[in-house]
Amino acid sequence: MKRYFIPFIFLFFLVSAAIAQTTISGTVTDAFTHEALAGVVISVADSSTTSTALAKTNSTGKFEISAAQNQLLRFSMIGYTARIVKNNTSAGKLTINITMEPSTVDLQPVIVTASREKQQRREAPIAITQLNATQIKDTKATALYQLLNKVPGVYMVNLGNEQHTMAIRQPITYNALYLYMEDGLPIRPTGIFNHNSLYEINMSGVKDIEVIKGPASSLYGSNSIGGAVNFITQGPPTGYAGNVSLQGDSYHYRRIDADGGFTSGKLGVYAGGYIAHQTDSWQDYSDFDKYSGNFKTVYDFNNTTKLTTAASYNYLNTQTPGNLDSAHFYSKSYGSNQRFTYRKVNAFRASTRLDHTWNGKNATFITLFYRYNSTAQLPSYFISDVRDAAGAYLSSNGQVNDQKFNSYGLLAQHRADFSFLNSRLITGLYIDDSPSSYYAQSLDIQKNVADNYYTGFTNTGRYIDQYRIKLFNTAAYAQYEIKPLETLRIVMGLRYDRVHYDFKNGLPPGQTKYKQQEANNFNIAAPKLGLTYYLGNNTGLYANYSVGFQPPETTGLYNSRQTGSLKQATFYNYEVGGWLSAFDKKVYAEVSLYDLEGRNEIISQLQPDNTTQNENAGATRHRGIEYSITYAPVHELTFRFGGTNARHTYLDYSEVATNYATGNSIVTAYNGRRMNNAPAWIATGEITYKPIFLPGFRIAPEWQHINRYFTNPANTKVYPGYDICNLRLGYDFKQSAKGLGIWFNVLNMTDKLYATTVTSNQYGDTYSAAPPRVYTLGVSYAFSKY
Repeated sequence: MKRYFIPFIFLFFLVSAAIAQTTISGTVTDAFTHEALAGVVISVADSSTTSTALAKTNSTGKFEISAAQNQLLRFSMIGYTARIVKNNTSAGKLTINITMEPSTVDLQPVIVTASREKQQRREAPIAITQLNATQIKDTKATALYQLLNKVPGVYMVNLGNEQHTMAIRQPITYNALYLYMEDGLPIRPTGIFNHNSLYEINMSGVKDIEVIKGPASSLYGSNSIGGAVNFITQGPPTGYAGNVSLQGDSYHYRRIDADGGFTSGKLGVYAGGYIAHQTDSWQDYSDFDKYSGNFKTVYDFNNTTKLTTAASYNYLNTQTPGNLDSAHFYSKSYGSNQRFTYRKVNAFRASTRLDHTWNGKNATFITLFYRYNSTAQLPSYFISDVRDAAGAYLSSNGQVNDQKFNSYGLLAQHRADFSFLNSRLITGLYIDDSPSSYYAQSLDIQKNVADNYYTGFTNTGRYIDQYRIKLFNTAAYAQYEIKPLETLRIVMGLRYDRVHYDFKNGLPPGQTKYKQQEANNFNIAAPKLGLTYYLGNNTGLYANYSVGFQPPETTGLYNSRQTGSLKQATFYNYEVGGWLSAFDKKVYAEVSLYDLEGRNEIISQLQPDNTTQNENAGATRHRGIEYSITYAPVHELTFRFGGTNARHTYLDYSEVATNYATGNSIVTAYNGRRMNNAPAWIATGEITYKPIFLPGFRIAPEWQHINRYFTNPANTKVYPGYDICNLRLGYDFKQSAKGLGIWFNVLNMTDKLYATTVTSNQYGDTYSAAPPRVYTLGVSYAFSKY
């Protein structure tokens, strides 16, 4: 009997084990955007967190595995917080849907901006920072500067009503030293930069933001010198999902956001946008309206071919109060000295992209795009007073202008992987045909001299400028990566650009200083050489040499206010850096040191009549260190600190001024002086607490610091800088009223008087005043299939 009993027992356990195995299938999606997550690793995890991989999610986020009852399953992916799920059933089949939140601690997320291909951060030999969906959701920004100023080394200057300028490895500047992109496409063509152009982005449709610091011209071309900012838009959710929110602040800012989408079979659709309205704010004459929206469809023909079509529209109509003099700024008199300047923007972009994977080693995408833009304005910064030799007031003038462009373009890229040294070759072609037009008409400005108040204007009908430009930019680029060692990756890149301006003057010869027709060509090659060395344990080093370039802007070349000719600017960047992880991945740190040397850098100088003039500085140098550290001692608490210490110097630069009393020219050299509007230290810190005993609640105090800086190239005038504190609180209901969220933000908690930027001329200083303490309250509701 015993000889039958033992096999019987063995067979019983085999059958029991087979019965206990459960076939588990499902979908893994992003907790905020509800997009499918491909490449999520599903593992068996034990109490010591070691795991054995079972499977990965496919391109649509789906998976199927077998697991025993009570077995712990770990879902993990770079850039996301891992999820541990217990199999609590012994049923034969089980369907579960997993949501994963982007991690705010992981230093090495998956990025796309470094090569237009998905790769781990540690594979890119550049300084790049990603703001993910968690940070965007938690911040609840009313303007993009509240997000971008979290990035170490970045100072996005708030000029009010979503208007802005930037400082990344550069002084605070209005010049074309930054490239702004949406899904890897420049939102404006070369030669038609606008420092305000991020008001042409739909904030509510942004999933991630990636910021390259330093030149990226070898891949992206012109203007990507101080930095390149890529806004990655949301795509269709798996199943269906939607969100609506309302918010307002203590100074009558009101906004409504709504978005949603679905995936049915092979087709996915997403649409979203917001409407913002400002009236009777803390600053006089600063009302505005903004309408913004995105639309995207994704059609998966099969596992290897996908078609993505996207469109966006942004409309901004804003009053522009202008800057304040020192007396009004320090007395907190925020009244405008006129009530008629404005800016009206219409911006439409559309693209269609076809992705095809030929095999495991070859993939291609082709993108066709179209852009339309009109920026009409009566700018406050062009209102100027005419004075005699003794400085006595004579009259005032200004202008109204409008710049328009249409773009028709193509971007194509192919990626091939080779067995030889584990290498990869990326090649690309870029074509941008952007005909544009510009006109400016002269205004006679009426002024109450005694009260220093501009009362009105009369359009003289006289054209200051009237021209058309055929702008044609063609480029080819290649990037070759080799991996001779498991720990070493070398990246070599080169891009060649030809920028062609064909200028046609609409003014008769007697009314213009320009030819009736003129052609300008700029031919630029931008190389790059970089490497990364992985030391293990999520620690590594990188180094790179890169070149950035900037042809003169069309308005700089052909605008009647521009008295001197301009040369192309070139920048040479030398950089080393590294990253590390410590204390069981509770601490992440990153640092980069750079030396950026500019030749013929185009800088903007404020003139005595309050207008600006572009000039070439013979040579400039920008040296600094950028650093960030994130510490999460426990899951619910995160500390973040980052900043940059930099020195921006004129190496070869002089100004020519006129002595109105004698009529003689005065040449002043500024070699060795600090560049004006260049803070030596920019820093930011934040503590985020999400208590485990109150799921869904968050509180995050934040500190921002801008150090003192000179406001003139002679280094005789100084703005002391500022420190401000912000506080953000929110609660997302997890149980009752699930899907409901509320938030309360306090910006400038201490009600600090400060200016976001200060400039000087011979008649005094002008201040761009920052908002006093602002309270913002919002409520949202989200729903989804998963």
